[in-house]
Amino acid sequence: MLSEAMLVTTVAVADLERAKPFFSEQLGLPILDETPFAIRFGAGKGTQVSVRRGQPNVGQTVAHFEVNDIDVVVRDLRSRGVTFEEYESPKTVDGIAQIGPARAAWFKDPDGNIFGLREGPVP
Repeated sequence: MLSEAMLVTTVAVADLERAKPFFSEQLGLPILDETPFAIRFGAGKGTQVSVRRGQPNVGQTVAHFEVNDIDVVVRDLRSRGVTFEEYESPKTVDGIAQIGPARAAWFKDPDGNIFGLREGPVP
Protein backbone atom coordinates (compact mmCIF):
# COMPACT_ATOMS: atom_id res chain seq x y z
CA MET A 1 0.00 0.00 0.00
CA LEU A 2 2.70 2.52 0.91
CA SER A 3 4.52 1.81 -2.35
CA GLU A 4 1.67 3.71 -4.04
CA ALA A 5 1.64 6.66 -1.60
CA MET A 6 3.47 9.95 -2.13
CA LEU A 7 6.24 10.46 0.41
CA VAL A 8 6.73 14.07 1.59
CA THR A 9 9.95 15.02 3.35
CA THR A 10 9.43 17.17 6.45
CA VAL A 11 12.18 19.52 7.62
CA ALA A 12 12.14 21.35 10.95
CA VAL A 13 13.29 24.98 11.15
CA ALA A 14 13.53 27.35 14.10
CA ASP A 15 12.24 30.36 12.15
CA LEU A 16 9.58 29.68 9.53
CA GLU A 17 9.55 33.27 8.22
CA ARG A 18 13.33 33.17 7.66
CA ALA A 19 13.06 29.77 5.93
CA LYS A 20 10.30 30.88 3.53
CA PRO A 21 12.43 33.06 1.22
CA PHE A 22 15.27 30.51 1.26
CA PHE A 23 13.06 27.72 -0.04
CA SER A 24 10.88 29.83 -2.33
CA GLU A 25 13.34 32.39 -3.72
CA GLN A 26 16.81 30.91 -3.36
CA LEU A 27 15.84 27.31 -4.15
CA GLY A 28 12.98 28.35 -6.45
CA LEU A 29 10.41 25.95 -4.99
CA PRO A 30 6.74 26.96 -5.40
CA ILE A 31 4.61 27.35 -2.27
CA LEU A 32 1.73 24.84 -2.35
CA ASP A 33 0.23 25.47 1.08
CA GLU A 34 0.97 27.72 4.04
CA THR A 35 -0.25 27.62 7.63
CA PRO A 36 1.08 29.37 10.75
CA PHE A 37 2.98 26.16 11.56
CA ALA A 38 4.30 24.88 8.22
CA ILE A 39 4.83 25.68 4.55
CA ARG A 40 4.63 23.00 1.89
CA PHE A 41 6.72 23.45 -1.25
CA GLY A 42 6.54 21.64 -4.55
CA ALA A 43 9.55 19.97 -6.11
CA GLY A 44 10.18 17.90 -9.23
CA LYS A 45 8.14 14.93 -10.42
CA GLY A 46 5.32 15.54 -7.93
CA THR A 47 7.50 15.41 -4.82
CA GLN A 48 7.08 17.88 -2.00
CA VAL A 49 8.88 19.17 1.08
CA SER A 50 7.09 20.38 4.18
CA VAL A 51 8.99 22.95 6.26
CA ARG A 52 7.67 23.17 9.82
CA ARG A 53 8.50 24.93 13.05
CA GLY A 54 10.66 22.76 15.27
CA GLN A 55 14.18 21.75 16.25
CA PRO A 56 16.42 21.57 13.13
CA ASN A 57 18.31 18.35 12.40
CA VAL A 58 21.72 20.01 12.12
CA GLY A 59 24.69 18.02 10.83
CA GLN A 60 22.85 15.38 8.79
CA THR A 61 21.57 15.39 5.23
CA VAL A 62 17.78 15.63 5.53
CA ALA A 63 17.01 15.21 1.81
CA HIS A 64 18.60 15.44 -1.60
CA PHE A 65 17.47 16.48 -5.06
CA GLU A 66 18.15 14.16 -8.01
CA VAL A 67 19.35 16.43 -10.84
CA ASN A 68 20.34 15.87 -14.46
CA ASP A 69 23.21 18.38 -14.60
CA ILE A 70 24.75 19.18 -11.22
CA ASP A 71 27.08 21.84 -12.65
CA VAL A 72 24.15 23.86 -14.03
CA VAL A 73 22.14 23.52 -10.81
CA VAL A 74 25.09 24.49 -8.58
CA ARG A 75 25.76 27.55 -10.76
CA ASP A 76 22.10 28.59 -10.65
CA LEU A 77 21.81 28.16 -6.88
CA ARG A 78 25.08 30.03 -6.28
CA SER A 79 23.71 32.92 -8.35
CA ARG A 80 20.79 33.00 -5.88
CA GLY A 81 23.11 33.19 -2.88
CA VAL A 82 23.24 29.51 -1.89
CA THR A 83 26.62 28.47 -0.46
CA PHE A 84 27.92 24.94 -1.03
CA GLU A 85 29.82 22.95 1.57
CA GLU A 86 33.38 21.71 1.10
CA TYR A 87 34.30 18.34 2.58
CA GLU A 88 37.41 16.17 2.84
CA SER A 89 35.36 12.96 2.80
CA PRO A 90 33.92 12.61 0.33
CA LYS A 91 36.37 15.06 -1.21
CA THR A 92 34.64 18.01 -2.86
CA VAL A 93 36.22 20.16 -5.54
CA ASP A 94 34.46 23.50 -5.98
CA GLY A 95 31.58 22.06 -3.94
CA ILE A 96 31.10 18.83 -5.94
CA ALA A 97 32.21 15.29 -5.00
CA GLN A 98 32.56 12.20 -7.18
CA ILE A 99 30.98 9.20 -5.44
CA GLY A 100 31.27 6.11 -7.61
CA PRO A 101 29.24 6.77 -10.77
CA ALA A 102 27.42 9.69 -9.12
CA ARG A 103 28.34 13.29 -8.33
CA ALA A 104 27.02 15.15 -5.29
CA ALA A 105 27.01 18.56 -3.61
CA TRP A 106 25.61 19.82 -0.30
CA PHE A 107 24.25 23.10 1.07
CA LYS A 108 22.60 24.25 4.29
CA ASP A 109 19.34 26.07 4.87
CA PRO A 110 19.38 29.05 7.28
CA ASP A 111 18.90 26.66 10.25
CA GLY A 112 21.78 24.35 9.33
CA ASN A 113 19.74 21.49 7.83
CA ILE A 114 21.86 19.93 5.08
CA PHE A 115 20.38 19.29 1.63
CA GLY A 116 22.13 17.51 -1.19
CA LEU A 117 22.16 17.46 -4.95
CA ARG A 118 22.89 14.18 -6.73
CA GLU A 119 23.59 13.50 -10.40
CA GLY A 120 23.90 9.92 -11.56
CA PRO A 121 22.07 6.69 -12.11
CA VAL A 122 18.99 6.43 -9.90
CA PRO A 123 18.87 3.09 -8.07
